[in-house]
Amino acid sequence: MAAMPNSSVDVSVEALGEYQIQEVTLDGQEIYTQPLSMSENLTKLAHKIDFLKEESEEKGKATSEVEKEEEEEKPTPAAFQASLWPWDSVRNKLKAALTEMSVLLDVLNIGREKRYMILDPVNQDSPESKTGMYVVAKKKALQSAASILSAGSDRLKKSQEQMSKRTTPDFHNDLFKLRQKWRLKKVGSNILGDLSYKSAGSRFWQNGTFEVTKSETEYPEPSVNQSPPKHPIHKSALQVTVPSELHGVAYIQVVIKCISDGTNLVTADIDLPSANASIPPDYLWYKKLEQAQNVLFCKEVFAQLAKEAVQSQSPIPHIVVGNQILSHLFPGIQLSIALCHSTGKEKKQGVLPLPSPAKTDQNYVLEHSLHQLLTQVHYRNSYHPMPHPVTALLGMSKRRRLAGPQAYTRSELLDLGHSENLLEKVIKQARHIVIRYRAMSVIDELAQLVQDPQIAAHCSPLSSATEAMIRVCITSLGFEIVRTSFLLHITVDNMRAVCIDDRVIDMSCETQELKDFILGQVAQHHITTVQKLSKIMGWSMLSCASHVGVGEMEGVGTAQAILIASPSGDKVLSIKSGPASGIRVCLQKPRGADSLEYPGSVVTAQKWVNAGGPFHEVHLDKMEGKNFVNKIELLMACLVGEVDAR
Repeated sequence: MAAMPNSSVDVSVEALGEYQIQEVTLDGQEIYTQPLSMSENLTKLAHKIDFLKEESEEKGKATSEVEKEEEEEKPTPAAFQASLWPWDSVRNKLKAALTEMSVLLDVLNIGREKRYMILDPVNQDSPESKTGMYVVAKKKALQSAASILSAGSDRLKKSQEQMSKRTTPDFHNDLFKLRQKWRLKKVGSNILGDLSYKSAGSRFWQNGTFEVTKSETEYPEPSVNQSPPKHPIHKSALQVTVPSELHGVAYIQVVIKCISDGTNLVTADIDLPSANASIPPDYLWYKKLEQAQNVLFCKEVFAQLAKEAVQSQSPIPHIVVGNQILSHLFPGIQLSIALCHSTGKEKKQGVLPLPSPAKTDQNYVLEHSLHQLLTQVHYRNSYHPMPHPVTALLGMSKRRRLAGPQAYTRSELLDLGHSENLLEKVIKQARHIVIRYRAMSVIDELAQLVQDPQIAAHCSPLSSATEAMIRVCITSLGFEIVRTSFLLHITVDNMRAVCIDDRVIDMSCETQELKDFILGQVAQHHITTVQKLSKIMGWSMLSCASHVGVGEMEGVGTAQAILIASPSGDKVLSIKSGPASGIRVCLQKPRGADSLEYPGSVVTAQKWVNAGGPFHEVHLDKMEGKNFVNKIELLMACLVGEVDAR
């Protein structure tokens, strides 16, 4: 290459015309810094000057004459004589500017105090808004974000299509499905998982660690001409190894039985339901882990119940024998909680395998309440109310924090300190189930036994595991407008009936008390219906007693009676209804002038002609009519018809 000739080129260096970017907001807006003016640039340069440098050098010099003579006597080398200080002019100008600013400050003070001058503020010009640039920046930002999202969605679609077309199992895909439900961690070169309930405050130290490895089975790719199978088998690249203690099938069986005849009143089987429906159940590792989780769950619950049964101080101690817990609920009623676990080795040893739980005799109400109880215990152990320490799951309950503002007494505070354990809650639910079962049995028995009137029961769906509400309605066929109803409140230890007339009757758990009360309500319904019917038919009520003190004493409760008179007043009906004796109807007719017992001159007044005679019993079983109310209606109509015929 030829050498270029020497030439001089003028190069001009200028600052950029654009402003410097100070900040970029989240929406893409750019905030620019304003350029420095000449005064601001001068101030910036002046701040870099060290005005004390000369004074410090002068202070370091000697000022006495003796020191000057000594310095003159000493031989000194020829010093370099520096020129004048280059910033001297700048300093002088700054001093002059300071003097002028001081004078200006004095003028401003005079103008403000004595009002010799009027100072109006000068508005600075607002910077021009560059909306177009902001819009362009926002469009660019949105376009870049949209491109990133679309690219990511395209990659996901492509990977999903590849996974759907792929027939051989993928280790990472199966591992991702496994991590959706179980916790995994990598220890060295091994992948370990945990099945325990330590996060819920578990104190059961059963080994729940399982190992995940890659399956060594090779699955070849199918050929192109090969037709797909009708029922494809889900192949997996994972191989899961669980402890030998968690093999097999397990469930907890809760049975409430009668000791005298050995019949089971209520049966419920508790196991861990499958909560992950996104994973196909055909995977071998899924089935194995579900069974192991179920076995661990049942062992955990039974170990906690057995520990509480041993430590509890009940009047009748609980019995813990092997894998069974026995507890007495009521006299003759026993609660049995058993752990049933089958490892699959019973066939080899000649032992019958564990039967699967019989779902036909399953009490789903008790099963649901027990599952809900276990869920509440898990939630209470995992989530404590605030405030609590950050490093520990400790905290004061909400009711105890409100003890001060609500002014709790000492007894209420002691009740707050006592917390029920899991076994006590299960026993309470079992006692409530027994009392509710007895109440429904009594109501069904009386509904079949008492044909007139009809007894119907309606159970409220808004009930809890220890409380239930049953409304019992008593009506007569054809006269449904008149009804007798009461509300039966069933708790853990007793029953309470709330009548329609605001009477509250407390009963124990014995069924005979409830039976007597319902029979008394049936007798009351008869009298109430006759009273309503007499008003419609025009008969007048002479007396009505809910507790009759004459006649034979009832074996159960007290009888009720009513006296009604015909519109003409010559006939009287006496109706008595008892819980045990039933219904008895008597009729009283007038004597008449020819049937006076004492004829003669003594009894000759006309007013004694219609005097009532003795009462005669009416046989209702020989009368026509669908029920008791219909027969009484026909009887009253016939008695009124006799007067009209005369």
